Amino acid sequence: MTNAYQILECVLLEIEENIKNKINAASLAKSAAMSSVHLQRLFRLAFEQPIASYIRSRKLAASLESLLKTNFRVVDIAEEYGFDYERSYIRAFKREFGFTPSEVRLSGRILKIVPPLQLIEKNKMGDGLFFGSELVMVPTFDVVGRLYKVPFAQSIEMAPRVAKDFWDNDRETIENRMGDDIYIGLTYYPEQITDFSYYLPSVPVTNLKNIPEKLHTYTFAASLCAKFHYIGQHHYLELNENVAKEMYQAIGEYHNSKDAVYSLINRREHFERIDKNDYDGVFCKMEWFTPVIKK
Repeated sequence: MTNAYQILECVLLEIEENIKNKINAASLAKSAAMSSVHLQRLFRLAFEQPIASYIRSRKLAASLESLLKTNFRVVDIAEEYGFDYERSYIRAFKREFGFTPSEVRLSGRILKIVPPLQLIEKNKMGDGLFFGSELVMVPTFDVVGRLYKVPFAQSIEMAPRVAKDFWDNDRETIENRMGDDIYIGLTYYPEQITDFSYYLPSVPVTNLKNIPEKLHTYTFAASLCAKFHYIGQHHYLELNENVAKEMYQAIGEYHNSKDAVYSLINRREHFERIDKNDYDGVFCKMEWFTPVIKK
């Protein structure tokens, strides 16, 4: 079976090679031998943008060559890059750049364009993909879950097992949970240095009232975080210790990079987030967040 990396690598190449043709998700999916729905979901999971928007942005960026280096009419440039109508091209151009093609020709403005997306070897993770890091601001949120004291040596092995146990047995008892789709696996550390951490398989809640007996609450304070995400060609319940090991290795490489502007805050807290709606029968997604400080 072709894996996610190979699919997306071929799709990105095909977009660039056919930038002047009428390409869309359906034609790309046909080449990738998969459904258009699955390709669109995979692209959005990986790059967090719709494939149609990316194609349009790349076409508009490429069209600047003809617009600024030739005397071609706008209508001819629109046709050259696969737009059905001149008006469609002008409207899309103005949304992308803030000016019409004619205004750009006359003004000599410098424009910011969307460059080609690229996959690199570091994105490979088994049959899946790993991306990061992005800098995001995570707002304050509350969770309720079952607390585990986990020795460091067992943390990677234990997390998937207790997560499934919580989801199957405790989640339904939490009445004020925010829907039935989001899982939060939160790790935090004792104030004193020890050889264990706390792991809280949990769900986000609207408030901290009426908490079931023996379950635990936690408030994650608003924090600047590094965000990583993993795309797997399997069910989200098949996220296992092998995936976790590779993720932590990749995150560790980021943490130890001399080029990183921000560094991870050690021994504070971090969490993984899974939205079961992201699973489309083929691909799943897991996000991982950890607070950072500027070096």
